[in-house]
Amino acid sequence: MGDKGGSNASIDDTIVCYAPTMITTNGVWQGDNPLDYSLPLFILQLTLVVVTTRLLVFVLKPFRQPRVISEILGGLILGPSVMGRSKVFASTIFPLRSVMVLETMANVGLLYFLFLVGVEMDISVIKRTGKKALAIAIAGMILPFITGVAFSFYIHKDSHSLNKGTFILFLGVALSVTAFPVLARVLAELKLINTELGRIAMSAALINDICAWILLCFAIALAENDNASLASLWVILSSVAFVVFCVFVVRPAISWIIRRTPEGETFSEFYICLILTGVMISGFITDAIGTHSVFGAFVFGLVIPNGPLGVTLIEKLEDFVSGLLLPLFFAMSGLKTNVQAIKQASTWGFLVLVIILGSAGKIVGTLVVTFIYQMPMREGLTLGLLMNTKGLIEMIILNVGKDQRVLDDESFAIMVIVAVIMTGLVTPVVTAIYRPARKFIPYKRRTIQRSKPDAELRVLVCVHTPRNVPTIINLLEASHPTKKSPMCVYVLHLVELTGRASAMLIVHNTRKSGRPALNRTQAQSDHIINAFENYEQHATCVSVQPLTAISPYSTMHEDICNLAEDKRVAFVIIPFHKQQTVDGGMEATNPAFRMVNQNVLANAPCSVGILVDRGLNGSTRIAANQLSHHIAVLFFGGPDDREALAYASRMSEHPGISLTVMRFLAGDDAAQSAGAGTGLQNEPRILTVETHDQREKQVDEEYINEFRVQNNDENVFYSEIIVNNGEETVAAIRSMDINAHDLFIVGRGQGMISPLTAGLTDWSECPELGAIGDLLASSDFAATVSVLVVQQYVGSGLQPDAITTPDGQGPPEEQQYSGLQLMNKRPAPSR
Repeated sequence: MGDKGGSNASIDDTIVCYAPTMITTNGVWQGDNPLDYSLPLFILQLTLVVVTTRLLVFVLKPFRQPRVISEILGGLILGPSVMGRSKVFASTIFPLRSVMVLETMANVGLLYFLFLVGVEMDISVIKRTGKKALAIAIAGMILPFITGVAFSFYIHKDSHSLNKGTFILFLGVALSVTAFPVLARVLAELKLINTELGRIAMSAALINDICAWILLCFAIALAENDNASLASLWVILSSVAFVVFCVFVVRPAISWIIRRTPEGETFSEFYICLILTGVMISGFITDAIGTHSVFGAFVFGLVIPNGPLGVTLIEKLEDFVSGLLLPLFFAMSGLKTNVQAIKQASTWGFLVLVIILGSAGKIVGTLVVTFIYQMPMREGLTLGLLMNTKGLIEMIILNVGKDQRVLDDESFAIMVIVAVIMTGLVTPVVTAIYRPARKFIPYKRRTIQRSKPDAELRVLVCVHTPRNVPTIINLLEASHPTKKSPMCVYVLHLVELTGRASAMLIVHNTRKSGRPALNRTQAQSDHIINAFENYEQHATCVSVQPLTAISPYSTMHEDICNLAEDKRVAFVIIPFHKQQTVDGGMEATNPAFRMVNQNVLANAPCSVGILVDRGLNGSTRIAANQLSHHIAVLFFGGPDDREALAYASRMSEHPGISLTVMRFLAGDDAAQSAGAGTGLQNEPRILTVETHDQREKQVDEEYINEFRVQNNDENVFYSEIIVNNGEETVAAIRSMDINAHDLFIVGRGQGMISPLTAGLTDWSECPELGAIGDLLASSDFAATVSVLVVQQYVGSGLQPDAITTPDGQGPPEEQQYSGLQLMNKRPAPSR
C-alpha cells in the first residue's frame, strides 16, 4: 500500500484508518465527515450494493434472469467499469482503505451461505441418480475443461507471478463448473423442476458441483506453492483428514444433539450457537491448512443430517445471509472487474470465442450422453444449455484465483463477463428451444360423472399445511375405493418458492417409482407424507403417490394443472384458504392460497373440489371399516351440481355412509319472475337462454331419475323442496338440522342463472365457492360441518378433446352442453 501511496503521509493515513477512533464518527456537528470512518462507510456501501442489486432484480425480472446476474452486474456498475470511472465516486464511496472491511464481511456472508447450501444438499441423491445423470455430469465437465486448458495457453502471459499448471487448472475448473443453486432457480422459473429433464439436470449439477469442489481444493493447494512441492501434498492430506473428521466425529455429535431434542420441540439456543460457531471454526481450520475457508463451511453443512435441525438453521440464517451479506460477495467480484483492463479488440473477439467454445463443450458432451441413452435431440440440447448455468462456485474460483495472483486483471475480467453472459443466455435460449408443449392428452374421464364405475378413479389432492390432512384422508376413505373401482391418489404438497436458492434444493427427493423419499427441507412434508403413507398401508384398494411442488404462488396453479393433465386425473381437491378458529369462526390463513384456488378453478383440465375444512369426525371411529358419515347434497341443477351428486353417489355405496339429497325446485312465483326477467332481453337471446335452460333442466331430470333408480336403498334419502327466491332458499337451508350432517357437497353453480339463488351472490364473501357454497362456508352460518364445493369440467371449444356434438355445429357453449346431454343419455359402455 505504501508503494502505491508514494509518500509517508499516505502510509500514515492508511494506518490511521484502522485505529479504534476511526471506526465510528463523533457526528457531523463536530465537523466530522462520516465517510472518513469505517462503520458509516461500510453501512453506505452495503446499502448501495443491496439497493442496486434489488433494482436490477426488478429490471431483469421480465427477462427471467436469475438473481446472481443482478448481483454481479450491480458490482460491475458500482465498480471501476462504470461508476468507478469517476475518481470522486471511487475515492469517496469505495476508497482503498475500505476494501479490507468489505472483503471480510463478504467472505463471512459467503461462509454462511455455503454452509446453508451444504445443509440443503442431499448426498443420498447421488446414490439414486443413476448412471445417466452421472454420465451427463462427467461428460459436461471433460470437454469444457479441455477447452479451458487449451485457452489457458493463449491467455497465460509469461510472467513469474503466474504458475502455468495452476492457471490451467483454475481456468479449466471455471469453465467446466455448473452452479447448482442457480440452476435450481432457473429450472423453477422455467417450470421444469418437477419434470424428468429437471431431475436429471439437478442430479448432474449436484455431482458436477462436488467434483468442482474437489478440483478447487487441488487448485488452491497447488496455487499456494509455486512448485508442486511436498507442501501441496500436505494441504491435500490435511483436507482429506478434515473431511474424515467431519464425517466420523462432527456428524455423530450433531445426531446426538438431534436425539437430545424431543420431536416437535425447538432446538435450544445453546446448540444453535454451537453449530454457528462450528461454521466459523471449520472455516478457520481449512483456511489455516491452506484450502479455503468456504470449503470448511460447506463440508460442515454437508454433514448435518437432513431434518428439523436443518430447517431451523435455514430459517434463522437464510434471509439475512442471502439477502444482505451474499450480494456483497458478488458485488465485490464486480468491483474487482475492470472491463477497461481488456484493452485489445482481439481480446474481445477471443472472449466471444471462449463463451462459444465453453458453452459448446458442455452441450456437445451432454448430447453425446443423451444420444447413448436415446433421449430426444431437443432434450439433450436443453440439458447441455442448462449445464452452462454459472454462478456462485465459479465466482469463488475466480476470486480465489485473483487473490492467489493466478489470474491477472484481464483474465479475471474476461472470466467474469463469460460467466454473466453464459448464465444470462441460458433462460431465454432454453425458453425458445424447449417448450414442453402442453400435451392435451385425449383422456375422456376428466370428471367423476364420466368415470366408469368399474375403473380406477384418479384424484389429485393438494395440501398446504398438515392441518388439511386429517379431513382429506377421511374424505378419501369415504370415497369408497373398491377392488372393482380402486383409487389412485396423488398428494401434492404445495411449497412456496420464496426466491431463495435453498428452497429449491429439496426437489430431488421426489419419488422413486411411487415410493416417497422423505422430503425434509420443510418439516411439514414429513408429517404430510407419513400421514398419507400410513393411510395407504391401512386402506385397501388405494395407491398413494406423494409429490412436492415448489413454485411461487403466482404460478403454482400451473404445476397443479400440469400434473392433473399428465396423470389423467378426474378430480382435484384443494383446501379452502380459510380455516376454522377455536370459536367456530373462519379466518384466512394465507391470502395467496385463495389466488391459487381461483387460478386452479379457471385452468383445471378436470373437475375441481374446494374443501372447506371443519373436521370430518374421523377421530371417533375405531377402524376404517367402522366409518360412519352423514352426507348431504343440495341440488339446484346444472353441471356442477350433477358432478357433486356423482361424487356423493359414489360415496353412498359405502355401507357406513348415509346420504341425503335435497333437490331445490322453483315454485310458480320463481318461474314467473324468471319469465319476466327474460322478457326484457332481445328476441334471439331469449331463445338461446331458454333453450339452454330447458336443455339443462332436461339433463338434470334424467340424471336425478337415473340416480334414484340406482340408489334406492335405506341409506339414501331424497327429498324435494320448493322455493321461490334466494331468501326462501336461505331460510330452507337454515331450517335444516345442519349439525346432523358431517359433510355438505354442493355444486359451485358456475354459469347457472337460477331464481333460487338470485340475490345471494350480491353479498357473497368468496365468489369462488358459488352462492350456496359461500353461504355454508361463512363464519356466521351456525354450523361446524365441512363443505366440498364442486366444479365440473365442461371442456373448452379450443381443446382437441373438447366435448362436441356429432356435427360439431354451434358455439362452444352449446357444443359443451349438448355433449353433456348426449353423454348422459347414452347407455353405459359394455366393455
